[in-house]
Amino acid sequence: MSSETLPQRSGAVGGEHRAAGAGGGPGCPPGSCAERFADLIEAQERRALSPHAARSYPALRRRAEADCSLRTPFQRDRDRIVHCKAFRRLAHKTQVFVAPVGDHYRTRLTHTLEVTMISRTVARALDLNEDLTEAIGLGHDLGHPPFGHIGEEALHSCLRERFNLGFKHYQHSLRIVEVLERDGVGLNLTEQVRDGIACHSSGAPQPGTLEGAIVRIIDRVAYINHDIDDALRAGLIDEGELPAGPIAALGHTGSKRIDTLVHDIVEHSSHAAEIVQGPTASEAMSKLRSFMFEQVYLGPAVRAERERITEVISALFAHYVEHPEQLPAPPHGGLRADREGSEEEVLAQRVTDYLAGMTDRFCISAYTHLKVPRAFAL
Repeated sequence: MSSETLPQRSGAVGGEHRAAGAGGGPGCPPGSCAERFADLIEAQERRALSPHAARSYPALRRRAEADCSLRTPFQRDRDRIVHCKAFRRLAHKTQVFVAPVGDHYRTRLTHTLEVTMISRTVARALDLNEDLTEAIGLGHDLGHPPFGHIGEEALHSCLRERFNLGFKHYQHSLRIVEVLERDGVGLNLTEQVRDGIACHSSGAPQPGTLEGAIVRIIDRVAYINHDIDDALRAGLIDEGELPAGPIAALGHTGSKRIDTLVHDIVEHSSHAAEIVQGPTASEAMSKLRSFMFEQVYLGPAVRAERERITEVISALFAHYVEHPEQLPAPPHGGLRADREGSEEEVLAQRVTDYLAGMTDRFCISAYTHLKVPRAFAL
């Protein structure tokens, strides 16, 4: 595409890019792709994206910084998330099964990748911003504590009983990207990505973008169906036990059900300025979710693990509250407001940050170190 065919930016938006240093950098020849990157992307988005899609420019960050000349702001957010420590820890955090025997069970990382992949499919079909959708998908579960939702409930109970506070993983995901990563400086993600991360769960407010709304609904689509797959593999349920009506409506395999649900979302959302499901698919998915809670998430096998996990989290929580000197030093950077508040509030936050950041195996190791006599741990 020649520069003559490119629509030129005008007004404050173009000025912001220039002022932010969006050009190709030192030694970049005039008229190069890097120098014109933001113009190219804006022109493409005007032609290709829905009027309801989020636009990549201008980058809305808490701290102003120069744009990258070869990545959109949302692509840059994606890269920051993938390269952060919290993302790497997801490989060793529970989805449903704690330390499962076998290589094929989901982890929090594989769940994150599945949500992101499916969400991008929906975004592309609806002419929405794939880069934004991808960044939200990759960052949405960074704040999950060890042992999945059981660990989240245990940590919430500890905070409620000791400090009259609480814990929500989606709020902690936002805290990780805003405060904890990069030694307290945070990742300085765009406003739209932060909003999508904070609002991805059913207990949170609705997202401010359609891209965020996609991740919110696909998160549920993904975990219900891959948790069924894992529960079948583990022998916790048989295929014949799955509710007949929802299976007939959505499909007899996980891939078929996901395909049906994705097509349903795209077809119904394409006629509305919102991300919605049709009534048949929505009812079927709700019944499958209820079945999974009764038979798997709150079933006897998981209940047995729940008691053990609660003991591990509770013991470590009480120990670190009583021995804060054993906690890692708080980040040197961070927001000033993060270090304000009463001594109890600061202590509660430090203990929460440490426990929520643990992987399953690190948490078990810490508990073993605390509870098992050294001579017997050989």
